[in-house]
Amino acid sequence: MNGFCVAFMRLDELIHALKRDAEISPNRLNGKKYLKSALLVIDEVGFTPLDRRESNLFFRLISHRYERVSTVLTSNKGISDWPEAFAGDEVITTAILDRLLHHAHVFNIKGRSYRMKSVGERMERS
Repeated sequence: MNGFCVAFMRLDELIHALKRDAEISPNRLNGKKYLKSALLVIDEVGFTPLDRRESNLFFRLISHRYERVSTVLTSNKGISDWPEAFAGDEVITTAILDRLLHHAHVFNIKGRSYRMKSVGERMERS
């Protein structure tokens, strides 16, 4: 097969997996889809704030994937609001953003969500 391995995870699912695997030696983690996928899509970043341990685990993941494979994040938060999502820690947030934004393309989409737009259109018709 000539495709790429792609994984999609909501941040809460990813954090659960990272916590579960935190004590496993790095050599044994290579088979984990969040590490081996050529593209990892992480959805809902910033929706629920992470505590310090979770933020550190997330940083380790981003640091490991940095310049090796691609990572896409979706968030309803602007970059300036990210410290509140990462335990209020500006240092770790800066370290995460430093790795994420290097070589990155940022798409800032403004306006109503696609789902809400279709709800509005249905309400207008009724």
